[in-house]
Amino acid sequence: INAEYMGDFLLHAVMATNAPEKADAPSIAAIGKWDSISKTGGDVQQVADDYSKYFDRSKGEEGIAERKANYKTVVNHYYDLVTDFYEYGWGQAFHFASRKEGQSFEESIVLHEQRLADFLKVGKGQRILDVGCGVGGPMRAIARHTGANITGINNNAYQLARLDMHNTKGGLLGQCEGVKGDFLHTPFEDNIFDGAYSIEATCHSPDRRAIYAEVLRVIKPGSYFAMYEWCMTDKYDPANAEHNEIKHGVEIGDALPPIATCRETLQAFKDAGFEVVFEKDAADNSQGMIPWYATLAGGWSLSGFRMTWLGRTLTHNMCRVMEFMRIAPQGTVAASQLLMNAADSLVASGRTEIFTPMYLVVGRKPLA
Repeated sequence: INAEYMGDFLLHAVMATNAPEKADAPSIAAIGKWDSISKTGGDVQQVADDYSKYFDRSKGEEGIAERKANYKTVVNHYYDLVTDFYEYGWGQAFHFASRKEGQSFEESIVLHEQRLADFLKVGKGQRILDVGCGVGGPMRAIARHTGANITGINNNAYQLARLDMHNTKGGLLGQCEGVKGDFLHTPFEDNIFDGAYSIEATCHSPDRRAIYAEVLRVIKPGSYFAMYEWCMTDKYDPANAEHNEIKHGVEIGDALPPIATCRETLQAFKDAGFEVVFEKDAADNSQGMIPWYATLAGGWSLSGFRMTWLGRTLTHNMCRVMEFMRIAPQGTVAASQLLMNAADSLVASGRTEIFTPMYLVVGRKPLA
């Protein structure tokens, strides 16, 4: 029996039958094969070890400075390790959304993207920038919603290969494209895009003012930039040990520099030169709404089971079996454990309300 086929069989057995867009998901059994694209060395375990060293708290401020200085390596290692897991368990859109009771997870994700796109006021034939485009799930949804042509910037070669494959299958290759590059230093000329958006991506930048300023440079005067940003809320207390432990767990579990507060983020947005049009924490925990973190925390629907603690635990244990049987390479368990820890920290951050993955800020580039 082919090892990759057996790996797919085992994974589908524990990850439920209705994973979003699962027909296009990669094989977890082949998780090391991104190396032929990313050129990171061919050893999944080594990549996992290299990633972890950037989050050694014993190094203090020196360690944080090292993590910031090497943000491209940190983020590339992270997405090399976890992209296949994300697509299997979450779908092609690597972000959260609050949802109404009775609304499906998939519906909430698309609506979350469409709401952001509507702030851009763009239409057919216009060109917009996706800052940190991942494998292109939001790109394709927003392209269909607005009719705009979308260029995504991403520094991870494996994700871009996945993006091209999905765009081709979706019939959007002429409307959507991915460009490899550092989003702090994009290869684009000044004033060429009719707008830009980012969904839970610019949080990877070690300098928020700098990333917002780079977006400002490449969009046309009078156009809009809309984003969902990962931030610590006003309920976060930097003197609270529990809060700091949760915060660090989110950072190491998601390849982040120290997470900025909403207030710091808004100030960076203004300092970059944007006129703020709208801002609010879009996380909605009101009556009749399901919080953004609830999908990770629990629930027993067949389609959502793979994302819950029990579903993740079963998947993680299956990864152990696959790695032991050499169906999956050494390091697969380490990658799975990274996501297990990240999910636990994110749930804790949501329940304590010290963190939001969807601080919504919309800015306009001044006309002069």
